[in-house]
Amino acid sequence: MGHRERMLTGRPYLANRDGLNEARMAAQELLYTYNNLPPSRWGEQRGLLDQLLGGIGENSTILPPLRCDYGAQISVGRDVFINYNLTVLDVCHVTIGDRTLIGPNVSIYAAGHPIAPEDRATGWEYGGPIHIGNDVWLGGSCVVLAGVTIGDGAVVAAGSVVTRDIPAHVLAVGTPCRVVKELT
Repeated sequence: MGHRERMLTGRPYLANRDGLNEARMAAQELLYTYNNLPPSRWGEQRGLLDQLLGGIGENSTILPPLRCDYGAQISVGRDVFINYNLTVLDVCHVTIGDRTLIGPNVSIYAAGHPIAPEDRATGWEYGGPIHIGNDVWLGGSCVVLAGVTIGDGAVVAAGSVVTRDIPAHVLAVGTPCRVVKELT
């Protein structure tokens, strides 16, 4: 199994093998153009998102600047609104459901590194997929970590750090993020 396949399946991988450097560079080129187009050229921005992302649904908006590693592992549903300055480390699949709202300065990190310094020094990395359900609202400056699922209709308060799964239809807050009440 090559390093690209290892990366996509959440196994340890080396980020400088199997064309991964070239794939990141291609994404950075598209992002540079996307992030520097004037707002009046939205049609061109949308075309760049279609090239960059694994999928983006109808009537979805991502305000620049956008930052990501590869783009191809990111799927965005329909009628999604993503505010300024989203960062997605998409070494594994990141799915954003329909009608989801994402506040400014949100970071979604599907990437991880070993905890022990001697293991980090080897260059090996890993990741875990992230699934954000339909009708979710992530408040500004949230951080979502690798392997997390956020259920449909959940609200995650601004500034929260999501380290584990959040069930559907709840309000969750804090660092680490925890459920404070069900939403009815």
